[in-house]
Amino acid sequence: MSRSDRKAIIARTRPGLSLGRQCRLLSISRSSYYYAPKGESLENLALMRRIDGLFLKYPFYGSRQMVRHLRREGSYVGRHRVRRLMRLMGLEAIYQAPRTSAPHPAHRIYPYLLKGMAIEGPNQVWCADITYIPVQRGFLYLVAIMALRHAQEGDTPRSVLAAVEYHGY
Repeated sequence: MSRSDRKAIIARTRPGLSLGRQCRLLSISRSSYYYAPKGESLENLALMRRIDGLFLKYPFYGSRQMVRHLRREGSYVGRHRVRRLMRLMGLEAIYQAPRTSAPHPAHRIYPYLLKGMAIEGPNQVWCADITYIPVQRGFLYLVAIMALRHAQEGDTPRSVLAAVEYHGY
């Protein structure tokens, strides 16, 4: 039940139940029962009309661009105030959102080959990664080759050397 519904239930002239007790039973503070919202000032209403007009002309303006435009016109208002009023009016800038995680339909999706596989011995599964490191005159490539299951203590250097020798890196 919403707060306004609970406020509507309260009766001022209920015998045997004070107003404070009714508020406590309905989980409403007494001050919120007496509170009447003020609404927006005339200055804010005029600003909202101006923002609405500008938004119709420039629907891609967010709060920051809207503030810059209003300041160029001579209305010195803060960005947070404009943002609050735009949110109150339900205005959101229209722009193309970045699609960084959407895969291209033509790109192949590779299966995960290790699913359900028991890795029981050394040299059974290897992985590699490549990245670059920026340096003063360009960048360097860093290639890392790793065994997913560690070999015995003495086998690791030989295993890495054998893998590099076999693959030709």
